[in-house]
Amino acid sequence: MPLLDAVLNVFVIMSGFWESPWLLLIFAFGAAPLGAKAVELIPFTRRIIERREAERG
Repeated sequence: MPLLDAVLNVFVIMSGFWESPWLLLIFAFGAAPLGAKAVELIPFTRRIIERREAERG
């Protein structure tokens, strides 16, 4: 339960930041490259990408 309390507290604090569209844009531009890198590092998704590239030629 203490972990859940901490997580919920973070969400409440962060919800104040999400009211600004500028902060959302900054977060999106930062999260996009990190998400793309994470997809490349996860073995399951890497296999899917390699299959698609192999099918293309």
